[in-house]
Amino acid sequence: MDDEAPEPASPRNAALLRLDALLGEWTVTMSNAWFLPETEMHGWATFEWLGDAFIVMRSELDGQPAWHFVIGHNDARDGYVVLYHDERGTSRVFDMTFESRHWVLTRADPDFHQRFVADVSADRIAAWTDASEDEGRTWRKDFDLTFERR
Repeated sequence: MDDEAPEPASPRNAALLRLDALLGEWTVTMSNAWFLPETEMHGWATFEWLGDAFIVMRSELDGQPAWHFVIGHNDARDGYVVLYHDERGTSRVFDMTFESRHWVLTRADPDFHQRFVADVSADRIAAWTDASEDEGRTWRKDFDLTFERR
């Protein structure tokens, strides 16, 4: 008989449990990009737990790595934080909200401001991204993203 007690299960971060609608595998379409007029790119994205405290998103477009997110929660500020990395080697930090399936990432850094806005349903995420080079006074559309659950 084994006298060792089983290790207690690690509780998942309760704030991240609210993001359950994102978890899983998705097909992704990028369209309406100002830098790729009249072009669609297709690929996939996955959202999954990383340990008990983070959700990681990996994606690919047209067979090439695209974006990686690590989503966490700052308990002291009661807010989500996203670490972002892409195939160009670019790394950024975004603030994030997720309320009533309305998902928003924002950043206001010295180089420029960005926002990602999405409406999340059970089988679809409809998103768009914008950028501002004048501290958020005016915005230009970057591109649209459509995620469909596999």
